[in-house]
Amino acid sequence: MKSFECGTLVPGCHWHTEAEDQAEVVRRAAEHLRSAHGEDEIRPGMVEQIKARVQEKGEASN
Repeated sequence: MKSFECGTLVPGCHWHTEAEDQAEVVRRAAEHLRSAHGEDEIRPGMVEQIKARVQEKGEASN
């Protein structure tokens, strides 16, 4: 199970998601960034930043 916490990218945001695979986590995170943070376009660099913050559920954040 993969997880992503938006607060690791957008300080103060408490939204998080979990899914079986990274692609679904990234899709959900991109949709969240559009709807909650007003990002009109999710650029490749932003996708890479999301991917870098996806963790296996249960991994400790650094």
